[in-house]
Amino acid sequence: MTIEELIEICQPLDVHGHRPRTIGRLTQDSREVREGSVFIAVRGTQVDGHMFIENAISRGARVIICEDIFYSERDDVCVLEVENTRSLVGPLAQSFEGNPAEELAIIGVTGTNGKTTVTSLVYKTLKQLGVQVSMLGTVAKYIRDEELESLLTTSDPVELAADMRRMVEAGSTHLVMEVSSHALDQQRVGGIEFDIAAFTNLSHDHLDYHDSLDDYAAAKKKLFDGLSAEATAVVNGDDPHGSFMLSSCNARKIRFGFAGRTAQEREVRCRLVSNTTEGIELEIDDITISSPLVGRFNAYNVALSFIICRVLGYEDHEIAEALSRVHGAAGRMERVRPTIEIPDAPLVLVDYAHTPDALENVLSTLENLKKKNQQIHLVFGCGGDRDKLKRPRMAEVAEQLADAITVTSDNPRYEDPAAIIDDMVQGFSSSEAYEVIIDRKEAIFNAVSTAGSRDIILIAGKGHETYQEIGDERRAFDDREVAREALNQYSDTGEVH
Repeated sequence: MTIEELIEICQPLDVHGHRPRTIGRLTQDSREVREGSVFIAVRGTQVDGHMFIENAISRGARVIICEDIFYSERDDVCVLEVENTRSLVGPLAQSFEGNPAEELAIIGVTGTNGKTTVTSLVYKTLKQLGVQVSMLGTVAKYIRDEELESLLTTSDPVELAADMRRMVEAGSTHLVMEVSSHALDQQRVGGIEFDIAAFTNLSHDHLDYHDSLDDYAAAKKKLFDGLSAEATAVVNGDDPHGSFMLSSCNARKIRFGFAGRTAQEREVRCRLVSNTTEGIELEIDDITISSPLVGRFNAYNVALSFIICRVLGYEDHEIAEALSRVHGAAGRMERVRPTIEIPDAPLVLVDYAHTPDALENVLSTLENLKKKNQQIHLVFGCGGDRDKLKRPRMAEVAEQLADAITVTSDNPRYEDPAAIIDDMVQGFSSSEAYEVIIDRKEAIFNAVSTAGSRDIILIAGKGHETYQEIGDERRAFDDREVAREALNQYSDTGEVH
């Protein structure tokens, strides 16, 4: 890209300083600046990029894009003053990478719960159907079959564009990606035309960031407001916010729902046929779909995944057959098995449920599936520096649906774990309803050691995560590995040695 092309895209209010003959890569992080870089100063929720302009110049930036009037003392720096850098960074990032989004069929999935499962199911199903597909999500991102670490549900625009370019160069024709409310609010997906947008559900979450549930819903809605008439919106019509997502949407609209009073209003009607510990079976129109996933909430995830693949043009029976062979995402109702033969060990499940609604879904599923004399022992905590309002609500859900409860530390970040737990236990009606063990490893070991051989242990909140965030550190910690270690020491007397 030339400086003239950059100016044409930015449409700046003012340009001053030396215009370089060549320009380097775009970045919004001054630490990544190299000689010749273009640095765009974006106002973040916690840090203002304008504070780092001088640092970017000292590192070699030769073009600065900013909102404030800035005059550099150096005569080899060009400054573009624009009205809003945040709205520019997405389209600019795509342009710098040669607009890779235009070469991909892009499916965006948003909602409070189920994004990761739906994204994973669609990715795996399309692979089964022979599609050259990539994925961006919370658990991981895949450039075709190459797995890379994912640090954010939706990356910043510069990283996102670079990943898309790699996908195109690797031969990808499709991309399925999670789209968070933060990303939509912060315009991280600017410059991307979605072919399909999908909505799972909406419930209490992220109110530490959004001022209210209405603001949270409005942020999600931006994905659908930005769709073209050639795109398709697929929403869970049984969720109260489903119609709201479509209210200003110009795309083709598909609402789906399960048998019930409102199902007649749906374009696609579904029915849950069976729900057991071995999986679920559902009907969509006249197609029967079997899935190894369990729970009514997963019936919605499977149905949404099926409809997305149908919209892409694949045959119903081929989609159903492929879906029957794929599992959900890591850390979502994932069973932990001992590595050695342990007769009659308890059933241990790890799930990412970290909202009241998600926890209720998982516990309700286990409550419906458990057999006589089985108990559900829940181990869970709440994250620090996040929405405090959901802490007591999660305790209320736990007390209603679990037989035994251990409250522990999650990712405390910069908060005192004991203080987080103090917020949580306000939701219990009795101090006898729960036990507090702050150390998460000790809590998991205790749950396994006290469980009967028929019991179900649910370790909730962290799911796929392989770390625990404490202050500035990400310490290695995997609920699945800790639980497996405890199970390996389990005996039929219900003791961990």
